[in-house]
Amino acid sequence: MDDAFFMRLALDEALKALERSDVPIGAIAVRNGEIIGRGYNARERDQDPTAHAEMIALREAAHVVGHWRLEGVTLYCTLEPCAMCAGAMVLARLPRLVYATTDPKAGAGGSIMNLLQHPQLNHQVQVSSGLMAEEAASYLKAFFAVLRADGQRH
Repeated sequence: MDDAFFMRLALDEALKALERSDVPIGAIAVRNGEIIGRGYNARERDQDPTAHAEMIALREAAHVVGHWRLEGVTLYCTLEPCAMCAGAMVLARLPRLVYATTDPKAGAGGSIMNLLQHPQLNHQVQVSSGLMAEEAASYLKAFFAVLRADGQRH
C-alpha cells in the first residue's frame, strides 16, 4: 500500500461529504499501514464549524492511539488544510501530511501561508502535495458550480 492507495480512500471519503451536500473533502489517518482515522466534511450535517475532514480523522486517530501525540501517523487529505486544521496537525505532532490539491483561498500548508512548517513553531510537518490533485479539484469545482447555479452560498 502506498500514498496513492490511501489518497484514493480519502477521495472516497470526500464523496461521502458530497452525498450529504457538504464540501467534498476527505481525510484518512494511517499508522504502520493501518487506517486509524477517517473523516469527511460534516459542517452542514453537524452544524459545527470545526467538523472538517481532517479534524474528524485526527480525533479518531488520537482515540485509537490513546494519546494526543500522533507519532508515526500520516494524514492523507484531498485539500490543503486551513489554519485550524494545520494548527491541529502541528499541535498533534503529526509527522507527515499528503494532500491532493491546494486551497488558494484558505490554504495554510504553503499556498497562502505555511503554518505546517513555520520555523517559530515547536513542530514542523513534512508535506507532500499534488497527488491526485486534478480529481480532488474536480470534485470541489463541480460542488461549487452547483451551488452558484442554485444561488446558494457555502
